[in-house]
Amino acid sequence: MPVATPAVLAAPPRPVVPSALPQPNALAATPQVSCNAPAQFTRFDRPLVRTARRLAGGEPLTIVAVGSSSTAGAGASSPDASYPSRLAVELRRRFPVEAITVLNRGVNGDETQNMLARFANGVIAERPQLVLWQVGTNSVLRDRPLKPHAVELRDGIGQLKAIDADVVLIDPQYAPKVLAKPETPDMLEQIARTAKEENVDLFQRFAVMRDWYEVQHLSFDTFVSPDGLHMNDWGYACVAKLLAGAVAEAATRPIASAAAPAAYPAR
Repeated sequence: MPVATPAVLAAPPRPVVPSALPQPNALAATPQVSCNAPAQFTRFDRPLVRTARRLAGGEPLTIVAVGSSSTAGAGASSPDASYPSRLAVELRRRFPVEAITVLNRGVNGDETQNMLARFANGVIAERPQLVLWQVGTNSVLRDRPLKPHAVELRDGIGQLKAIDADVVLIDPQYAPKVLAKPETPDMLEQIARTAKEENVDLFQRFAVMRDWYEVQHLSFDTFVSPDGLHMNDWGYACVAKLLAGAVAEAATRPIASAAAPAAYPAR
């Protein structure tokens, strides 16, 4: 995999499924539309205390993006167009003097249990201050039971809290193949409930993309690749932009808010 930008340390090469790639003229045909979404879907409920400390102190910030194919970048025209690569670019625009590294730890086809198996070497070993964890989509697509997923999700959050990292969950994408699954609403509710109970943040990707389609009246081919599942370049870029804005806001809130006691001990 080619190196995306100086701000991104690329993970080992991840194969992108050929059928998930846009057709040659698909990106060129994408209309020029503005990237936006309601603040209620993009603002984090909790400040990113550890991220804020790093930025305030001028120290290097390490972010790990862990997930499955929509983290790895399936559907994008190149690794540079994946959301972690675009996130690094967006964060550098907002914090040009800081050393910010975004590590892409997405693997095509992974479910939550597979991600947990990679936590030790792919996430925890990097000692990140912020972990963005995209979960749920493949479990829904494969009709997995929800109860074991809830246990795995809490287990993973516990591991990330133990290394004193800020945690942001990212829920499934609003795309035709996800919408076709009856388990999707329950998965969304489970992730949202777990984020609240575990006192971690949630980036509501599903709600953001639903707003694009139902409120802003963007067609699916504006932000979803031809496979009906993964995002395309515009979709990844917009999610990265909105996510960068959420991270920047939550990491630069007034001192009284950013310094509030965490729900778990600092290390």
